[in-house]
Amino acid sequence: MLPNLLALREYQTAILETCKQKNTLVVVPTGVGKTLIALHLIIHRLKQQPGSKILFLAPTKPLVEQHYEYVHKQLPELFAERTLFTGEVKAPERKKAFQTGEIILSTPQCIANDIDKHLYSLHDVSLIVIDEAHRCLKQYDYTKVVQAYKQQALHPHILGLTASPGSDPEIVRQICEHLAIEAIELRTRESEDVKPYLKELEFTKVEVPFPKELVELKILLQRVYNHKTEELKALGVLFGPVNRITLIKLQARLALQGQGVQKFRGMSLTAQALKIAHALELVETQSLAGLKLYLDNLDTQAKEKQSKGVQQLVKQPEFRAAQLSLTQLLEKGFEHPKVEEVAVLVEQEFKENQNAKIIIFTQFRDTAEAIRNRLEKIPQARPVMFIGQAKKAGRGLSQKEQKAIIEQFKALEKNILIATSIGEEGLDIPEVNAVIFYEPVASAIRKIQRAGRTARLAPGKLIMLITKETRDEINHYSSIRKEKKMHQTIATIQKEINTQNKNTKINKFF
Repeated sequence: MLPNLLALREYQTAILETCKQKNTLVVVPTGVGKTLIALHLIIHRLKQQPGSKILFLAPTKPLVEQHYEYVHKQLPELFAERTLFTGEVKAPERKKAFQTGEIILSTPQCIANDIDKHLYSLHDVSLIVIDEAHRCLKQYDYTKVVQAYKQQALHPHILGLTASPGSDPEIVRQICEHLAIEAIELRTRESEDVKPYLKELEFTKVEVPFPKELVELKILLQRVYNHKTEELKALGVLFGPVNRITLIKLQARLALQGQGVQKFRGMSLTAQALKIAHALELVETQSLAGLKLYLDNLDTQAKEKQSKGVQQLVKQPEFRAAQLSLTQLLEKGFEHPKVEEVAVLVEQEFKENQNAKIIIFTQFRDTAEAIRNRLEKIPQARPVMFIGQAKKAGRGLSQKEQKAIIEQFKALEKNILIATSIGEEGLDIPEVNAVIFYEPVASAIRKIQRAGRTARLAPGKLIMLITKETRDEINHYSSIRKEKKMHQTIATIQKEINTQNKNTKINKFF
């Protein structure tokens, strides 16, 4: 009994034909039907290799469950036995289910662990689908599973799916090498065969002035930062221009050094500089409420003597002055102007459409909380935070709670989703009328994933808030440059792959 699937669009049909012939990396924006292409390829491979198995991998349990529900909905019950693997399914049960399953949907961690324990072989797997394939790097479990698959499978075939593999040529080459990619299919919103199927996306850049009150606060924190970096230079471990990246690299380099005063002093100063760099990011681009929580947490660490470096840091006169200035600003009801700007934008959306659905993306949980507190004062607004699972501080949402929030959002019980990075990747969040970036992200991958939440079935808006004369401006133009570079990188690597395909007749995996 063959399934009667949704009809493929023109670009999906073209991509599918490539996928049938070659191991393919499919790079298309969120919401344009990557999973449907994968499903058609799954059916093709099961028809081509009767009795074989399909392995469909996604990086998180909610995403695997989402794919399972999609496959279950689209395929007739009798077409193929489908099985869901997550960490909640015990290894012996997975071993038994793998023998009878025909379409196995799993996190890569489960399969990697089972392979290590020799619970089963991937000999009969005729297709492996890798969702969010940009993660197929280094020692991530995707790489381990695919390596075993290439060695064990009798009729191997690979499909990688991603909204963006990134702009770094070496990283894209690694992804292609790990997945034994023979072709790349790239589409963007502007591709001629995609444009007819997508609605208009209206982009607005909203520039917010950086107020003098925050400039004064920034100067105090900047002095502390400069002291720490100057000490590192005097110590002889730091040279040239300094930024967060150079400090992280210095930290890694010092960690590899032998014992000695230079190492331990350098490690302490670097950690202090990075902490103040984070505080500077908060004051420039986030919220004063979040900054206060962060500085108060450093104070608590110092009082509890968790770190000598933090004790030294909070004793700095400029650090104390910054804390005092921040407290005074908050007592006056002062906040980062972007918080109020978000409220203005949200009110405008509801004036235009009282049933509007909005996603607001922000980097940090504390900022998400500050935004929610402000939006709760708007009568039509029903905001909810959508954040990752609890970490050290104990704040967070379980996967069950995340799923419940998405259902509330679908049902319009909540109409504003204030999401951290958990809302960017893969999850089946319904289409929205507007996506608001509280801050630009320097990553092309994350920008593309965020933007893909709107303008699919109906016209949508993408609104980006940028604090003038801060790192917001740098990140905005960096993501534009990286997105352009991504297209160039993919074109270059596709040519390299084509050349390799022409020049070699050896087995495609070696």
